Amino acid sequence: MKVLIVEDEKLSADRLAQLTRTIEPDAEIVAVVDSVKRTVEWLNTNAAPDLLFLDIQLADGLSFEIFDKVQLTAPVIFTTAYDEYAIKAFKVNSVDYLLKPIDKDDLGAALKKYRQVTSRPAHLAVSADKLEALLKGIGRSFKERFIIKVGDHIRSVEVKSVDYFVSQEKATFLQTREGKRFIVDFTLDQVEALVDPSVFFRINRKYLVSFEAITDIIAWSNSRLRLVLRNCDDREVVVAREKVNAFKEWLDR
Repeated sequence: MKVLIVEDEKLSADRLAQLTRTIEPDAEIVAVVDSVKRTVEWLNTNAAPDLLFLDIQLADGLSFEIFDKVQLTAPVIFTTAYDEYAIKAFKVNSVDYLLKPIDKDDLGAALKKYRQVTSRPAHLAVSADKLEALLKGIGRSFKERFIIKVGDHIRSVEVKSVDYFVSQEKATFLQTREGKRFIVDFTLDQVEALVDPSVFFRINRKYLVSFEAITDIIAWSNSRLRLVLRNCDDREVVVAREKVNAFKEWLDR
């Protein structure tokens, strides 16, 4: 089985590849690509894979755009933290829909389903009604509190009181509206998958910011944007160029 992984977070791609090889030892990861543009280029210059793992929201746009640019008949397993795109996902060649962070058992079930549907091509399509029932069963919810340590004391900080998360010196910190900063026992990638994407946006490798924390947005060099955050003295809080369009869409929700 030849597998193409489309994922713009390296840690997520590496984990997905590792889990796939564990569950399907014969699987060959033919490539890992990280954008709509590179996926289209790869598909236009290589033989079609047997299966695609496709992250829905990529740095340069939504992966659904790929289907508008290439003829693709291979089945797809979508991977994302965004429930809102699920119904659209199942209107294309979708086998299953996995929410991040991906669970090994869920991935195993999706690959088993892939085997079943490819042996019965007529059953590949999934109706919107079936998908809606599936999503009700998933019961997707986002993290509401983070445990933090203050000296010898353990406390809980509500996510709604967090202005932003920041990665510094191989650690991840949350900063509250009051300007207090605490270390959390998660990577920034993990935090991004746990919090509500309508509230928090990953602007670059270092910052995951809440909408309410943004006090100003300034045009910056190289088509980037600089953010002024509440209780933040860092003048390099910059939206990465490849994320600017997605960030503007997030602001305009």
